[in-house]
Amino acid sequence: MASAVRCRRVEQPIFSTRAHVFQIDPTTKKNWVPTSKHAVTVSYFYDSTRNVYRIISLDGSKAIINSTITPNMTFTKTSQKFGQWADSRANTVYGLGFSSENNLLKFAEKFAEFKEAARLAKEKSQEKMELTSTPSQESATGDLQSPLTPESINGTDDERGTTPETPQYLPEPRAEPSQNQLPFSHSSSSINKHWEAELAALKGNNAKLTAALLESTANVKQWKQQLAAYQEEAERLHTRVTELECVSGQMTVIKSQKTELNQTIEELESALKSKEEELERLKEEVESANEFQTQKESLTQKLQETEERNQTLEAQLVEIEQRLEGSQLERDAFRKSLRTLLELLDGKIFELTELRDSLARLIEGSSS
Repeated sequence: MASAVRCRRVEQPIFSTRAHVFQIDPTTKKNWVPTSKHAVTVSYFYDSTRNVYRIISLDGSKAIINSTITPNMTFTKTSQKFGQWADSRANTVYGLGFSSENNLLKFAEKFAEFKEAARLAKEKSQEKMELTSTPSQESATGDLQSPLTPESINGTDDERGTTPETPQYLPEPRAEPSQNQLPFSHSSSSINKHWEAELAALKGNNAKLTAALLESTANVKQWKQQLAAYQEEAERLHTRVTELECVSGQMTVIKSQKTELNQTIEELESALKSKEEELERLKEEVESANEFQTQKESLTQKLQETEERNQTLEAQLVEIEQRLEGSQLERDAFRKSLRTLLELLDGKIFELTELRDSLARLIEGSSS
């Protein structure tokens, strides 16, 4: 909880967008290797404590981009929806694929803006460091030179064997009391022995100081290596802590994205519900269409039966017409024969009438 509060106070996302993240292949230095399976949130962060700008992107809890913006960085637009920049600290090249050219232009604009801000912040921090480091450097120089002053006077020239006058110059303050004691000395050999003893003591001191200097130099180198290792470890721990803090710092963004996803899910659920209703309606229409098809097939079958029956009736009608025509011909023949018979009967009747008349005349003639 404390780390999350610290991240909110120290480092906040000042611009966010979504993109597909790529890194250059470390082997070929030519091909792009995707580091995210889908589009993720890429954010600019400002660390007010260290006064730096960073680009951070997380895929779940894994940081796939953690790039500190420096004044010598350049964001290059390689296509309408793709851009890249090189990070010398991470020894890689990052690439971002955006969904539109507008998002790419906004990201590039923010990159240039924060790059300029990083340059100004670096210049200000350098000025402050120069102002604060000047007195400390002078004090540190004095501390380093103070143990070397007797060493440069006593031991450097004597160790190299270039100036034999150095041991004669150092004991001059002691030479005056020894010269004052000359009247009390019995011979010059005691003075020579004294100077030889002084010279031997100075050489011993010079050797001790040289060994101490070499030891201190080795210790300084060791301390510098340890300090560099500690600084690297501190930087790594700080980066890790910042990543963990930024995970908490992105909770707001994640919550907003979760809200958006929930809204999208609700919209998709409503759309799915409407599609299901439409599917049910289409099923009902298909069922009704199937019923219509069944009715159509039934009517078609009935129509075929009716046509067959009609053809049968037509055949029967033709047969009846043929029969009727035959009966008509028979009737005409019967009528013709009947007329012939009537004509014969009329002739016979006429002959009978003439016969009756002739018989009547005969009867009348015979009676008279």
